[in-house]
Amino acid sequence: MYALLFHLLLRRLDPERAHHLAFGWIRRAARVPLLRTLLAAVCAPRSPELRTTALGRQLPGPFGLAAGFDKNATGIDGLALLGFGHVEVGTVTGQPQPGNPAPRLFRLAVDRALVNRMGFNNDGSAAVAARLAARAATRRGRPRPVTLGVNIGKTKAVPEAEAIGDYVTSTERLAPHADYLVVNVSSPNTPGLRDLQATAQLRPLLTAVRAAADRAVPGRRVPLLVKIAPDLADEDVDAVADLAVDLGLDGVIATNTTIARDGLRTRRDVVERAGAGGLSGAPLKDRSLEVLRRLYARVGDRVTLVGVGGVETADDVWERILAGATLVQGYTAFVYQGPLWCRRIHRGLAARLAASPYTTLADAVGADTRKAAA
Repeated sequence: MYALLFHLLLRRLDPERAHHLAFGWIRRAARVPLLRTLLAAVCAPRSPELRTTALGRQLPGPFGLAAGFDKNATGIDGLALLGFGHVEVGTVTGQPQPGNPAPRLFRLAVDRALVNRMGFNNDGSAAVAARLAARAATRRGRPRPVTLGVNIGKTKAVPEAEAIGDYVTSTERLAPHADYLVVNVSSPNTPGLRDLQATAQLRPLLTAVRAAADRAVPGRRVPLLVKIAPDLADEDVDAVADLAVDLGLDGVIATNTTIARDGLRTRRDVVERAGAGGLSGAPLKDRSLEVLRRLYARVGDRVTLVGVGGVETADDVWERILAGATLVQGYTAFVYQGPLWCRRIHRGLAARLAASPYTTLADAVGADTRKAAA
């Protein structure tokens, strides 16, 4: 059904407009009691063997939605109804900003990929924090229905020299509402942002954010992760891994989008019309997996790793777990596969675990990487 809808309607719309239309349907469905019940019955992970402990939380499954889909935290509960074990919102910046001029989102359907140069369009951390506080107030006394990650980035207008203060502002506002916090230094669409991945700049940034989170949420340690680019050189990946261990970072997300355009099947003129921006989807799969394996070989189980980039199927999720990921995320394939995508992922993953020599997913984490190193 979704394939037909995508073919007849969504693919004919501007990609950003199609996103807003589909996301609007998800939010509206979450407000209808009968639809909420139906979606929960159809999509919720129901295999107890998939239950995952990560970042101090119990999750119904390891697969979640990456940042970028719900930039302003407006549809968390609707997305959770589709079966995602965790939902990461953002990227949120210290100040509201419109992002880059449209058009800024492009499909490369032949490659099952997207090119985006959105530029962190969002309502700003004050507005998002108020929205999350209001959501929490309606659920007072009840457990959080889904693990919530909040992804923060630098406001474009803020000079690089003032980046730490910008991140700290967002941290102070958003950490009280987050189950985990992600420092995004890897989007290619904010000038100078990726320079912050250099450990000389990353260390003071992460140290400041950690301190700000602890001040903002006394008595609860909000897990802190960093999201890195697939375009880092291997030695820089190693440096980030070592820094994560040294700082006691809770996790690393590997990886964000790539600026590379290698190996695409889409016609060159179509790729050129899409222009600059981050490429996500299937073409990112191999490099993202390489970075994940390299991180796990370096940090082992001392840091929680989250695999993302080119994840489309249960086989992809299983491969990321065997490579070292405790959690796995997707986004681009959601656009191409529709609302039952997460359900298929979890069902397929349960089958792969049952056919494996491992009793639990935790037993499988990093198994292939450890074998390769032996």
